[in-house]
Amino acid sequence: MRVLVTGAAGFIGYSLITRLLARGDEVVGVDVVNDYYDVSLKEARLARLVEQGGSRFSFCRNDFADYAGLTAALEGKQFERVVHLGAQAGVRYSIENPHAYVQANLVGHLNLLEVARHRGAEHMVYASSSSVYGGNTKLPFSVDDRVDHPLSLYAATKKADELMSETYAHLYRLPLTGLRFFTVYGPWGRPDMMMWLFTKAILAGEPINVFNHGDMYRDFTYVDDIVSGVIACLDNPPPDDGAVKAGGSEKPHRLYNIGNHKSEHLMKVIAILEEQLGRKAEMNLMPMQPGDVRQSFADIDAISGDLGYRPTTSIEVGVPNFVRWYKDYHGL
Repeated sequence: MRVLVTGAAGFIGYSLITRLLARGDEVVGVDVVNDYYDVSLKEARLARLVEQGGSRFSFCRNDFADYAGLTAALEGKQFERVVHLGAQAGVRYSIENPHAYVQANLVGHLNLLEVARHRGAEHMVYASSSSVYGGNTKLPFSVDDRVDHPLSLYAATKKADELMSETYAHLYRLPLTGLRFFTVYGPWGRPDMMMWLFTKAILAGEPINVFNHGDMYRDFTYVDDIVSGVIACLDNPPPDDGAVKAGGSEKPHRLYNIGNHKSEHLMKVIAILEEQLGRKAEMNLMPMQPGDVRQSFADIDAISGDLGYRPTTSIEVGVPNFVRWYKDYHGL
C-alpha cells in the first residue's frame, strides 16, 4: 500500500509510519516540523524513519495549511490512501494561541480533504479527539452521543473537522474515517503531555502540577494500541452503501473512539510513575484548568464490532515501558 501521512514527525505519526514500513508499505510523510515542542525530538523520529524505510519513505517538509505549497510538494508522489494526523495539538495551548488552531486544524484539514478528493484517494483516515465530548457526563463516551458543547477551541476545531468530512463524504463520496483518540502515551511521546512532564519533574526532584486536586480520570491509551486501531481503519474503508455507520452517517464516513476502555484515576498513574522512578512526587494540587474535563472514558463498541479492535496494553505495562524509553532516550 502507498500511504500519505501528515504529522510524520509527530508522536502518533512516527509510530504509525514505523508500523507501516515494517509491513512493507510505502509512505510519503508531511510535516512542517514547527517548534511547538523540542524540534530535536521530531528530527530524531524522522532520522529513524529514514533509516527504517530507505527508499520506501519520502518526506516533505511542508506546512499542510499552505495548499499551493502542499500540492506542489506532492506532485509526482504516488499514494492511494491518506492518514491525516497533523494538527496543532493541546487543549490548554489553544486558549493562549487560538489562531494557530484555525490555520492548522481547519484550513489544514480542508486542504487534506481536497488533496484526497483530487487524487481519487481510496480512503482518508483523520485524527479527531476525545475532547469533542466536552462536558458530557454520560460515561463511557459513545460515538452516538451529542458533541455540541466543546470546552476548548481545540475541541471545536476537531468537531468542525468531522463536519467538513461529512460534507466531502456526501458531495464527493470520499471514504472517510474520523478517530477520536483518548489520552495517548508511550515511547517517543510528546514533551508537553502529562506522562513526560511528570517523569521529568519527578526525576529532577521538582513539583508536578496536579489539576482538580488530583480528582481526574483519563482513558490512557498506549500508542501501540492507537496504531493498531488506525491501521485496522485504514485497511477497511467505509462502504458507500447507504447504511448507517458508526457516528450516524449514511455516507461513506465513520467515527470511532480509540481508547483503552478504562477510566484510570490520575493518582494511580502517578503512583506507578513513583514506583518506576524510585522516588516520591512532590505535588502542587491545583484547581481545574479552563477547557479541561474531569473524566474521559471511551466506549469502543463501534470499532470493536466493526473491525475487531481490542486494546491490549494496561497502564501497569504501558507506563513502565514509557519510563524505560524516557531513561534510555535521555541516557539516564
